[in-house]
Amino acid sequence: MYDFGPISAAMTLLSTTLSTFTSLLTPLVGGGAAGIAVLLLTVVVRLLLVPLGVIQVRAEKSRARIAPLLAEIAAKHKGNPEKLVAEQRRIYTEAGTSPLAGCLPALAQIPLMISLYGVFVGAGDAEEPMLAHTFAGVELGATMLAGADGPVVAPVFAVVLSLIALVAWANRRYLMLPTMRANAVADPHRPQFAFLSHVQFVTVVVAAFVPLAAGLYLLASSAWALGERLLLRRVIPD
Repeated sequence: MYDFGPISAAMTLLSTTLSTFTSLLTPLVGGGAAGIAVLLLTVVVRLLLVPLGVIQVRAEKSRARIAPLLAEIAAKHKGNPEKLVAEQRRIYTEAGTSPLAGCLPALAQIPLMISLYGVFVGAGDAEEPMLAHTFAGVELGATMLAGADGPVVAPVFAVVLSLIALVAWANRRYLMLPTMRANAVADPHRPQFAFLSHVQFVTVVVAAFVPLAAGLYLLASSAWALGERLLLRRVIPD
């Protein structure tokens, strides 16, 4: 997968950018430069993805606006699938959205996320020197639980995992649960899978097995995504 032309090219660009950030930061922060460079690169990438975040939030608000209408026609035409589908299409068309409107921006991010992850896990020889740098005394290529020499006991892992868990909790508390409650009000017959609100905690588990560089990326990216979504939901009109 990482040998695929566009992915490989993107990884080269990201790795070069990361090395440049590290070189620029080294005179200022010394040994912590590479770790901070990872955080800085993540911020740059998230800034580039803001337009896609705007599209997603607008799609969410559109779906929330038409949810009562969809629930109404679902009850009205539950015995006539063809009529139900036709009415659903009409409502989506009049609202200027579609059931997939919120999914497409997320799908568009996949190639970039694959490239970023490849850089942070050291996929390919070009990335190995970067992972040899240290952050808080730990190599960026070190893992907490998946290393050949056993668990790496270091405060930096505890801090990163705790902060990722905190972001996951905030995401569930301020984004997932309010959305689920709104869906339940709009459509009482719609099944609500409460366990899905805990899915983001999987990130904590993942961070325990990937290199520290990837853990820093997961922390910065998830925290940015949470703040961005909360802000956009406030500034984009219903």
